[in-house]
Amino acid sequence: MQQLSLPLALPDPEPIKAIWFQEMLQFFGISQCPAWPDRFGLSLHNWLIEQGHSPIKTLSLFSGGGGLDIAFHDAGFDIVLMVELEAKYVQTLKKNSMPGAWLANSKPICIDIREFFPSSDFTVDFIIGGPPCQTFSAAGRRASGVAGISDSRGALFQEYVRLLKTLQPKGFLFENVYGLTGAQKGEAWQEIQNAFQDSGYTIHSRVLDAADYGVPQHRERLFIIGIRKGNYLFPYPTHGPDSPGQEPFYSAGAAVEGADISDAEEGIRGRYGHLLKDIPPGLNYSFYTEEMGHPNPVFSWRSKFSDFLYKADPQMPVRTIKAQGGQYTGPFSWENRRFTVSELKRLQTIPDNYEIVGNQQICIEQIGNSVPPQLGRILALSILEQVMGIKLPFAMPYLPPTKQLGFRQRKRQLTEVYAQKAKAAISNILITKQLTSTSSSRYVNEGKAVRFLSIDFAWNEKEVPDSLKININYNLSNTSWMIIGETGESRKEEYQYIIDICPACGYEDWVLSTNTIKLCAVNLDKRLFTGLWKSFEEKLAEITGMADLVQLSGYYQYPARISGIMTFHSQLKIEPFWRVVQCVVRGIGVANQLSAKRLALLWGVSTDNVFSYLQSLRGMGYEVRNHNTNPQIPKGEYLIPYAFPTLTPKSVQLRKKLG
Repeated sequence: MQQLSLPLALPDPEPIKAIWFQEMLQFFGISQCPAWPDRFGLSLHNWLIEQGHSPIKTLSLFSGGGGLDIAFHDAGFDIVLMVELEAKYVQTLKKNSMPGAWLANSKPICIDIREFFPSSDFTVDFIIGGPPCQTFSAAGRRASGVAGISDSRGALFQEYVRLLKTLQPKGFLFENVYGLTGAQKGEAWQEIQNAFQDSGYTIHSRVLDAADYGVPQHRERLFIIGIRKGNYLFPYPTHGPDSPGQEPFYSAGAAVEGADISDAEEGIRGRYGHLLKDIPPGLNYSFYTEEMGHPNPVFSWRSKFSDFLYKADPQMPVRTIKAQGGQYTGPFSWENRRFTVSELKRLQTIPDNYEIVGNQQICIEQIGNSVPPQLGRILALSILEQVMGIKLPFAMPYLPPTKQLGFRQRKRQLTEVYAQKAKAAISNILITKQLTSTSSSRYVNEGKAVRFLSIDFAWNEKEVPDSLKININYNLSNTSWMIIGETGESRKEEYQYIIDICPACGYEDWVLSTNTIKLCAVNLDKRLFTGLWKSFEEKLAEITGMADLVQLSGYYQYPARISGIMTFHSQLKIEPFWRVVQCVVRGIGVANQLSAKRLALLWGVSTDNVFSYLQSLRGMGYEVRNHNTNPQIPKGEYLIPYAFPTLTPKSVQLRKKLG
């Protein structure tokens, strides 16, 4: 019989180790049922007590709702003090520090870390915590950069350093968003590293994805481990393609099984709530964009945050749970509703028996701000073994310093998978004729309406205090839309100006089944100008289903998809400010951060008058930004994102001032 020649087996530079996650569960007698992280934490804590290990005195800073505290408490760290500024979060810490509760015998205090000065006899072995991360967050980057350590919240790490120098523990864990490493062109990250090293610590840092460590949620965070002596390596993932044995991810569907849904509400309310139903699990608002192939796009590509109308996929970990968000901020359940607080706790691996105090929004804040305990437990175990010298009952493999994890690459691959899911879902909708046609029969040939524009830029059908009454005449056809507005009771013969709107060059195939739009003003009135754009936006939503003018034009960091030209009556004497408005409608000085001097040159006006003109534009509903409204914008520069007014009563910018 012929013998087969086997290829020579070369040594693997990174030998496949035993499936250590399975070994851990087997040691504690735990099966992978829903809420297994809770049982793992309890079993680990009880085993350490049985072994008689001396508790490791630990100080918790910026404790929030207690995510890291749960993790380190379970791994044998004695949380002797929890420092938290927010009184509403301290209530949760107190509740769970009572006898018999998860963090029994821990002591929370409500104090600003800048006012926390421990007594001379206060000693600890370890410090954990991560300062507020908003100044390094994705939201900050979206608003033209991040403030980083120049913001008072970003500088709180200095208080962390002060306490390290004062207390000199054996080590510390510092957690923050991964955007910290790129803030201020890397200068903030370098300053933070230098400060920790100058305090006497060797630091080791990695960006980790919580899903790689048994959390049913993709959540990328930066972790810094600082130690005074010895060496430290981060643990290998327990789950996913980078884990030894490639243990499957802990899916969202498995995690929430059996969780309390008694307070679940059916669907989500509001203008866009009905859209959630058709979005395939794993996708978000982008399902309703032209780029995804939707025949009736509602939104423009990348015009919303990625969690806007994001529906979780039960077969995968969810995307990051946000601490704060709007009405349409996901993740939403694949059952087309909001997750309950109990389900969100499961997705964050916060124990079922850990009571979060507060109303629903305060509970969500605490969940979204916390470090997932299961990720924290694995890090705590690695510190327990390497820094504290405690032998673990199972082998924990550690990542070589040069080992790269693949979660970023997998994220890009997953985007392609969901794009295919979107294509299939849209094909199915078309086949079953569930989409509503935007044929010409939906167009109103002629019509009149009365609207009221309030001082906060609400567009109302009924009169409200201090609102402006605007008479609107519509003349809509397949070739052109004409929207005429006036503020008086009597009709004048001629228009004071006309704004012609058409697709920008390269975007001729727009969603409107008409060639041009004309906004015609009978009166030269600033608020009527705003009202005309509101009228256009109203008809846009009514006829196409598109959300607003931003979705038609596109997010401001991309080339505008519409173009506007404002033409005044030939005999009208035009003030300089209206010439500025004319330039802005044309897109001149728009969508770029520009100095007052540069704007003056573009608009042909005096530099001294630019600020007052910008103030007037805000008074017309334009979203004008500067350093006062968005600290990320350099002083002396201004940003007008769009060529048309966009402020509404819900706009964050409405409550800010230019100066």
